[in-house]
Amino acid sequence: MSKASLAADQLPASAAKALADLGENLALARQRRKESLRAWASRMSVSVPTLIRMEKGDPSVGMGVYATALWLMGRHAALPEVAAPVQDVNALEQDIAAVRQRGRRQSRKPGVPP
Repeated sequence: MSKASLAADQLPASAAKALADLGENLALARQRRKESLRAWASRMSVSVPTLIRMEKGDPSVGMGVYATALWLMGRHAALPEVAAPVQDVNALEQDIAAVRQRGRRQSRKPGVPP
C-alpha cells in the first residue's frame, strides 16, 4: 500500500467531511457555469472519472486537481490563506504557553524579583 493511500485511509472524519464539502462546492460551481463533466475535465486536463472523484471529495485526488478547479472558479488566490501563519491558532496557543512557561522559570530563579 502506498503512503498516499495509507494517508487517505486514515484521514480524520472532520477532514474527510471538509473535503466532501469542498468537492460538492466545486461540483456546484461547475453546474452553475453550465459546464458538462467532459468540458470541465478537459479544461482541467484530467479525466472525467478523476473529476467525478474530486467532486465527491476523494482524498486520493491530487491537490493540484483541486487547485486547478479553484483556479477555473477564480478562487485559487484563497489557497495560501488556508494555512497562513496568522490563521494557525494551535501554533499561537503553543507560542503563548511557551512564553508563559519561560516567565514562570525566570520568576523562580533566586535573586530575581517575581
